Amino acid sequence: MEAEAFYDSVAPQEWRRLGKHRTEFAVSLRTMLEFLPPPPAFVLDIGGGPGRYSIALAEHGYEVTLLDLSRENLKVARQKAEEAKVSLVDRIHANAMDLGHLASDSYDGVLLMGPLYHLLLHEERVQAIREAARVLNPGGRLFAAFITRYAPFRVASVQNPTWLAENPDYARQVLETGIADRSTRFAQAYYVHPNEVVPLMASCGLHALRLTGCEGVVAEHENKVNELEGEAWEAWVDLNYRLGQDPTLYGASDHLFYVGEKDR
Repeated sequence: MEAEAFYDSVAPQEWRRLGKHRTEFAVSLRTMLEFLPPPPAFVLDIGGGPGRYSIALAEHGYEVTLLDLSRENLKVARQKAEEAKVSLVDRIHANAMDLGHLASDSYDGVLLMGPLYHLLLHEERVQAIREAARVLNPGGRLFAAFITRYAPFRVASVQNPTWLAENPDYARQVLETGIADRSTRFAQAYYVHPNEVVPLMASCGLHALRLTGCEGVVAEHENKVNELEGEAWEAWVDLNYRLGQDPTLYGASDHLFYVGEKDR
């Protein structure tokens, strides 16, 4: 698969990405800790890459299984877990759309923090969500990440501002359909419209508890904020955690973070 080859080629960089984009990580992790049951609870991290969230949750006492499409990501996760002196229950090489080797109703929490970025077809996204919901205990919580429809345009405005004029037809396709099927510095991707998320998850048997724009008010303006430490850093995390829940900011964030509960 194209996404598998991409992440195999960038596994170390993927670990560093969330170290650089600290606001996304901090807001997402805080949301997880708010909605997960107390540790030790069993968590499945589907598409968790090199294990940033898996390791952080293990450090908080959760029993975490990491599953990813990229073998190289799993190798990095093993190394980073050893460095952090935590243990993951397992590291599984598999596709998010086929979790047939995992029993239904097995986990208290399931993370789906990357696969939905790269499933271009609606039917594929539904399959991945339903598989994640299937292995979740009744009443368990599912955490899913999406890249928003307008994120690639914000990135282009910063990194390659002539892109829009040079690729008008392709830009229109991305804006109207969310499908970015040209591989550049990122694998082929699907960029979600904010209004899609809750109905999509509801169609898979999930009841929405929270939708947050991870970057709050600092999307593509976060470099200086992410260099902060201590009280100054925590003040920005608190602000973006609160403002990210304002629906008027959903499209202004690069990542949307959904929390839903499986029907009992």
